[in-house]
Amino acid sequence: MYGWIWRHLPGNVWVRALISLVLILAVVYALFQYVFPWAEPLLPFNDVTVDGDGGAGQ
Repeated sequence: MYGWIWRHLPGNVWVRALISLVLILAVVYALFQYVFPWAEPLLPFNDVTVDGDGGAGQ
């Protein structure tokens, strides 16, 4: 897949590298701004299993 993208980018190696960097930054931005906030309520990271009865050592 990366080879296909690389072959279809215009320009020489340096231009392709710059365009690739911009594309990577755009994907990271989209993930942090849209995908992760949307998926965060669906993930079980906030489900805690600690109860208030003192624990096993007491």
